[in-house]
Amino acid sequence: MYLGGLCFITDRKASGLSCEDMTIKVLTAGVRWVQYREKERSRREVYEEAVKLRKFTKDYNAVFIVNDYVDIAICVDADGVHLGQDDLPLREARKIMGRDRIIGVSTHSLEQAIEAERGGADYIGFGPVFHTLTKDAGEPKGTDMLREVKRQVNIPVVAIGGISLENIRSVLDTGVDAVAVASAILKGDIKKNARLFMEIIRSSFLPSQLQSYRDIFSEK
Repeated sequence: MYLGGLCFITDRKASGLSCEDMTIKVLTAGVRWVQYREKERSRREVYEEAVKLRKFTKDYNAVFIVNDYVDIAICVDADGVHLGQDDLPLREARKIMGRDRIIGVSTHSLEQAIEAERGGADYIGFGPVFHTLTKDAGEPKGTDMLREVKRQVNIPVVAIGGISLENIRSVLDTGVDAVAVASAILKGDIKKNARLFMEIIRSSFLPSQLQSYRDIFSEK
């Protein structure tokens, strides 16, 4: 499955739209990886919305990842779950999810990144690379640290945090496998922004990198 090097993360606050509306817009723009992140609604509300997003992503043959909630990810037949450092431990999540579903882990240091790989994560998110208001994840790590993580970790590395159309090339130059973006897509013309991100990513990756990215989840 070709994901295009771009993970879109839902963010209701950044756009004022429902998660359903913003997801449809990015899917029609060509994005094929959606991470549903909703921290201020009840678990019942998260479940009900995730059901809708799962249908949309299936219609577009896109990967669908649920943030934080292993049980909801399974209930809605998501492709996987993304865990933060304070969520269910990776080992326990794998027992529940099995080997056929994707587990990503947010990391904020080289040590956490290495630990996530050793623990069996399918990919890591690393950041924040730059300053971001989307979530409180600590001080920016910068592209030098991102490059070092990519050098020492063998599973796919997804850069996150403050990534924009203005700085994305410096992020891609580190060799990361993908970038995760929320507000920079949602502020303004969502479809246009998503397409611009995709164009830059595709023009920056070598054919071999694109093939490698296609294969990230090929065994899942």
